[in-house]
Amino acid sequence: MPGGRRGETFDFRKWKKPIRKDAKTRQARHLRKNLTSAEHKLWAPIRRRQIGGFRFRRQHPIGPFIVDFACIEAKLVVEVDGATHSTKAERTSDKQRSVWLYEHGWLVLRAWNTEVYDNIEGVLEAIRLALEESRT
Repeated sequence: MPGGRRGETFDFRKWKKPIRKDAKTRQARHLRKNLTSAEHKLWAPIRRRQIGGFRFRRQHPIGPFIVDFACIEAKLVVEVDGATHSTKAERTSDKQRSVWLYEHGWLVLRAWNTEVYDNIEGVLEAIRLALEESRT
């Protein structure tokens, strides 16, 4: 038994479990099934290696986070932010998240929902440029 000596009983109520990987995977699966309309619109042109042969994953766990889209090969994260990300607390959280990802070798691109709706080609071009840059 973890934490107990031979012959002692172990009180499981006092043992704090670490966050389990399978719980994060379950949450990611739930998020994949419930994409926002902006995420869905962006997913269509980046899935199935449509941009330069790069493969993207949606709602992918990286460290303590689940990112909207990730290209593992290029270490590129694409986040689609809506109105909830306009509060000061959310902006601070997003910045901390981006810093953590950057410190672990990831490039983070952020696009607002309105950019995805109104200028999808511009968002795709930014992704293309970041992917090309990762090849060099």
